[in-house]
Amino acid sequence: MNTQGLLIADEDLAARTQMAELFSGAGYQVTVPSSVAGALYGILKKTVKVVLLSTRFDELMATELIPLLKKCNRDLTIILVASELPLTLLRQARSAGIFYHALKPGNAPGDDEELRQAVKCAFEKANQYDHSDVPSKD
Repeated sequence: MNTQGLLIADEDLAARTQMAELFSGAGYQVTVPSSVAGALYGILKKTVKVVLLSTRFDELMATELIPLLKKCNRDLTIILVASELPLTLLRQARSAGIFYHALKPGNAPGDDEELRQAVKCAFEKANQYDHSDVPSKD
């Protein structure tokens, strides 16, 4: 059975809580660390497959964190979640290896649909990668 481990690394407590409720209710195993050290621990334990990362977390910029997270687990799928993002920062994040850039959900009904779809697709990709390592029984 594949673990649907999702880590939410967001500086904004209200946004972290909102996303945690959204995805834990959808059946994902959600981890919400309050520091970079906690995030790295979850990634190193290999229980996390997908990370929702804001532009800042624990006083570090996403562009500083993405390479560090990828060094801990190169197969990690990172979704950058931000409403407003300078183009230079987005380019840096993409070159560092993010999977997707999603808008931060608001409070209106349906605002979270893009993020839901991005997470679903990220897990499909991660699970597909997991199965490609397993030799087939022919």
